[in-house]
Amino acid sequence: MTDASLQKAINQQTHTTFGSWLVSRQIFWVLLAAILAVLAMSLLTKTFATPNNLFNVTRNFAFVAIVAIGMTAVIITGGIDLSVGSTVLISAMTTTVIMHAGLPITLAIPGSIAASLLVGAINGTLIAIAGMPPFVVTLGMMSIARSIGMVMSNNALIYEFGPDQKILFALGGGSVPLFGLPIPNPVIVMIVLGMFTAFALRWTRWGRHLFAIGGNERAAILTGVPVKAVKISVYMFVALCAGITGFLEAGWLGSVTTGLGSGMELTVIAATVIGGANLAGGSGTALGAIVGAALIEIIRNSLTLLGISTFWQGTFVGGFIILAVAFDRLRNTDIGD
Repeated sequence: MTDASLQKAINQQTHTTFGSWLVSRQIFWVLLAAILAVLAMSLLTKTFATPNNLFNVTRNFAFVAIVAIGMTAVIITGGIDLSVGSTVLISAMTTTVIMHAGLPITLAIPGSIAASLLVGAINGTLIAIAGMPPFVVTLGMMSIARSIGMVMSNNALIYEFGPDQKILFALGGGSVPLFGLPIPNPVIVMIVLGMFTAFALRWTRWGRHLFAIGGNERAAILTGVPVKAVKISVYMFVALCAGITGFLEAGWLGSVTTGLGSGMELTVIAATVIGGANLAGGSGTALGAIVGAALIEIIRNSLTLLGISTFWQGTFVGGFIILAVAFDRLRNTDIGD
């Protein structure tokens, strides 16, 4: 075989290997589904591809994606956090109470993040140190945190944020022009956080420890991985993501009620699973969480524009979750065979 023939054979094998790898990735199919949905809606309606609607879609899914990025890290370890919606409320309510009292936003934002991290630290400690099941701990925290949020506001709507109100509204509801297009601030936060998390999962010791724990926790302990410390850190990380979302949503909505973040847990978990995270642990990506959140919001927005009751949203999202899990199971079966 000549050198040219050998090189051609190598190139063909490389292309085939890359193509097989790409097709086997769940995120590829989810991204393809999102692109096809966007194209279909652009053709079926005159309102989907308008600047205002695309602005709303990207901003809305960014809130879910930010929390889903943190949830992905938790799920990689084989855990779960059902309290993220209530943590969003705690963050927003802390921001609101501090600013409503006339204090500056420079105190409100650190205060909201600190409150969120406290929730994550309690969850992580009970799970990692006390050995309690993540489902039970975070389910209990979901109720506790929401109750505390009600106490903080006396279950009242708060819409006055003191002298720095405009700054808060600009952070959550504002945008930055890019190539002549307004990019919502939450989207910028999502991109920065996604890049940071992707780097951490791929290139840092912390990221390798997450996958080691999710793959085989006992083996991780035997190889010297600080499992307890890593677990605490990962629950604090998802709480941080929820905390960021909390004060951003407070700025976007312009008011905070105790219903904020209610049911968000299911949407966030759905985004991570649709994006390729395995609930058994050991797999997941930040990009997958973002793409999964985008697909869910595109579905929700499409139902609204097509005049279909939004009550069907749960059916579509649930169907995608089942398909995603079935795809992952079939893929693992093929690998095992």
